[in-house]
Amino acid sequence: MSAHKFTDERLVVASHNPGKVREIGDLLAPLGVNAVSAGELNLPEPEETETTFSGNAQLKAVTAARGSGLPALADDSGLAVDALDGAPGIYSARWAGPTKDFSLAMEKVEEALAGKGASTPQARRAHFICSLCLAWPDGHFECFEGRVSGELVWPPRGANGFGYDPVFLADGHEITFGEMDPEAKHAISHRADAFAKLLASCFSQ
Repeated sequence: MSAHKFTDERLVVASHNPGKVREIGDLLAPLGVNAVSAGELNLPEPEETETTFSGNAQLKAVTAARGSGLPALADDSGLAVDALDGAPGIYSARWAGPTKDFSLAMEKVEEALAGKGASTPQARRAHFICSLCLAWPDGHFECFEGRVSGELVWPPRGANGFGYDPVFLADGHEITFGEMDPEAKHAISHRADAFAKLLASCFSQ
């Protein structure tokens, strides 16, 4: 069965995270889509009760689409650290606590790695994973997953991006996501990988 095609002019970015809204908005801009965030529409933020990135992305997208009457695009993403058995994973934002303090979250990851004796680059392997889900008000949805691999550095470097970006060094690069210009990060990120799959399936003619 072929994927649904996006034919609307407006789309809800189903997120209350300004960093994610900005990145997704930048990716959508070339398409001429008028994107509005769930926060701007005062849509409730559903509790993320699923156990996978794709499950949570679907939950957020379907909730926003039904609440707004517009197609909605949701992202669920996080950092998966090999030495920590994939943690923090879907709980990446929760590791930052109720105030979303990612300095604290990065320190927690570093402490956990130290507890494992993970001091070499190979022992500090990690992946950013992103699941994007596009949902329509009728309940139909399409999900796509992207990832980027690398290693974790310490101390954090750079003030660009958001979340765990300052400690993530992507394979083949010498600067962290936190040090990269947004355009450079967009070209290689997990979100860009998932977005390319979304475009090919739902936006290409």
